[in-house]
Amino acid sequence: MAPPTQLPDSAGRFGHFGGRYVPETLTAALDQLVEQYQQAQADAKFAQQLQTLLRDFVGRPSPLYFAERLTQQCGGAKIYLKREDLNHTGAHKINNTLGQALLTLRMGKSRVIAETGAGQHGVATATACARFGLPCVVYMGAEDVRRQAPNVFNMKLMGAEVRPVESGSRTLRDAINEAMRDWMASVDTTHYIIGSVVGPHPFPMIVRDFQSVIGRETLQQCQTELGRLPDVVVACVGGGSNAAGMFYPLIDHAEIELVGVEAGGRSDAAGDHAAPLCHGEPGILHGSYSYVMQDEDGQTSDVHSISAGLDYPGVGPEHSYWKETGRVQYTECGDADALRAFDTLAKTEGILAAIETCHAVHNAMQIASRRSADQVVVVCLSGRGDKDAAEVARLRGEKG
Repeated sequence: MAPPTQLPDSAGRFGHFGGRYVPETLTAALDQLVEQYQQAQADAKFAQQLQTLLRDFVGRPSPLYFAERLTQQCGGAKIYLKREDLNHTGAHKINNTLGQALLTLRMGKSRVIAETGAGQHGVATATACARFGLPCVVYMGAEDVRRQAPNVFNMKLMGAEVRPVESGSRTLRDAINEAMRDWMASVDTTHYIIGSVVGPHPFPMIVRDFQSVIGRETLQQCQTELGRLPDVVVACVGGGSNAAGMFYPLIDHAEIELVGVEAGGRSDAAGDHAAPLCHGEPGILHGSYSYVMQDEDGQTSDVHSISAGLDYPGVGPEHSYWKETGRVQYTECGDADALRAFDTLAKTEGILAAIETCHAVHNAMQIASRRSADQVVVVCLSGRGDKDAAEVARLRGEKG
């Protein structure tokens, strides 16, 4: 078996997960994407262009911040935050969209489409397309359009067309369905910038690689600033891009515990959560074989999360591989606990974190409270929470 850091194999498999389950219409485009990505990886000019954009446009490296007052409140291990919320556009998503926009230009495609849940990938895609002059259409579930209105407006300001999706549960799963339909009808001129480590090969690999800047920086910053590696690293998991980007460079460091936190929603009952790694079974969704929430007939189940970015019934195939090999521990955090973490981080550190991120923050606080003061817990602070403030106020019956 290939070492974890050498996967996927040539068929796009992480163990028996991953692969490519798509209509023949998309096969040529995916083959072209594999070829162009391999060429880009070997192209020093491509690497330099992306590195310059990440530095001068995004503002990387993002800081590794000691959350002193949060640490004091938890009373245990030191908590550090990898501040992806300070990136341009306010989340980790821009790391991937800039890379895929450069691939779009290499392939000679003239149009970009994307899906989005919490809106951060949509904003990041619109931003990258504005930077390079590419027309952009973003598919977004109508329910997510409602609860993420600030990001919808931001996408439109940057010239993107936002298409609300009214079918199904009107959330991220349905947005991906519509984006896939668009891509099948326009594949000759359109590149689909997928926002997470999901979908058919090579998307899980490409998105992971572009997001791995998070983990590489974290390793370097811990060694330089702390003189040591972290004991535990925690990240939230929906499709799983921020977690994959954080975990992948750390996978071979067996001494570092890795914890992925899914959306526990309202309860463990079917339809009340979005935690396929904790409660799902292997199956096929959106062109890939991975853990999926499904009913007894094998149909994809409805899911729920207070966070639009975690409200998805599947997960990236590499996360499924890490689960089965035991390298990453996956757990869950409920809506109420995520909201409590949102409040706690705001009041102790003056940081409004995305509700998605607060799932990881809650579990990191629990972990830190059980550890000694000489240990270090790092949380991937994947996005900022301005987008969620009005929704949090609505849920609490308060005026925003």
